Amino acid sequence: MTMASFGAANTRLGLGLFKELKKSNDGNVFFSPVGISTAIGMILLGTRGSTARQLQQVFYSEEDAGNPRATAEEQTEKTETIHLQLQKVLTEINQPTDGYELNIANRLFGEKTYLFLQKYLDYVEKYYHASLEPVDFVNAADDSRKKINSWVERETHEKIKDQFPADSLGSSTRLVLVNTVYFKGQWAQGFKKEDTQEEQFWLNKSTSKPVLMMKLCHSFPFASLEDVQAKLLGIPYKNNDLCMFVLLPDAIDGLQKIVDQVSPEQLVEWTNPGHLEEHKVSLHLPRFEVENTYSLEEPLGAMGLEDAFSELRADYSGMSASSRLHAQKFLHRSFVAVTEEGTEAAAATGVAFSISAVSGYDSVHCNHPFLFLIRHRESSSILFFGQFSSP
Repeated sequence: MTMASFGAANTRLGLGLFKELKKSNDGNVFFSPVGISTAIGMILLGTRGSTARQLQQVFYSEEDAGNPRATAEEQTEKTETIHLQLQKVLTEINQPTDGYELNIANRLFGEKTYLFLQKYLDYVEKYYHASLEPVDFVNAADDSRKKINSWVERETHEKIKDQFPADSLGSSTRLVLVNTVYFKGQWAQGFKKEDTQEEQFWLNKSTSKPVLMMKLCHSFPFASLEDVQAKLLGIPYKNNDLCMFVLLPDAIDGLQKIVDQVSPEQLVEWTNPGHLEEHKVSLHLPRFEVENTYSLEEPLGAMGLEDAFSELRADYSGMSASSRLHAQKFLHRSFVAVTEEGTEAAAATGVAFSISAVSGYDSVHCNHPFLFLIRHRESSSILFFGQFSSP
């Protein structure tokens, strides 16, 4: 498994999960495929049997998934590759840089009377720089909940509060998995505040809402995608390690059709360095903030990972010798603010299409729903995936 194949698997997870989340979320969608992959990797470390095989699918494409009757040894080797790859990706991503702050944090909170295997705890620390914190769900579920919430708040620079609402954890809770992603980036080329003006953003053909629209005429990686009737634009962050891609449908209500058509392979190809050509672009991008919380047990179950969250079928024997453990909650929290200077996100940014462009400039006027994703160049992984559809 290479960085490129991890990137491809990560893109597949992103697009698949996006489609699932859209079923129950009408408005904006925003999450971190890399964050969720690393959290799944931490569970995979402790699962065995069919639970482990289901979770492995997240990291391999169909043809790589190989033999379902693989020997235990082959299975183990394959799993080891996944953890090493994730360790590498996390190390790449967490490199300190002056262009942006990026922090992916995972933690398991386990019932303290429950004996977790030391070997498992050591491996979680080794690969994921994460720890399992013992808490008292049995007698003090609410205190444990507050403890988890304050950890999340610290990790996301106070952007994400009350990760677990009152009564969401109880005395039967044994294991809670938390994943947070915080990102704050500066554009390689910022927008001027004095150019930002109020404009209408079209939710559909008949309804619009005012937004603050930022404007910039500059050279950007750009492509007009005739086959899906959309424009694709790359907006680099400082140092070029990260880039936000905006996929803007030509039609006001064209986003759903594109989402239904686009394959993960196409997304990988389009966002590969070298695929887009530099064009002069007149860009209009709304200033926006999106904050989301997702319970991922159901959407991931719908994508074929149901065993991990099933009380009857989950096999967590690599995590604990006592039986009947299952991941009861899998929460993912994300936050994004897109501004003239850049993007602040405990998760990131977007684009669209105008009639009155500066002559000689391609126009990308983000005044209707668009997809956006932020890609990390070195690990070819998609850090953030989202749609902006309602201000």
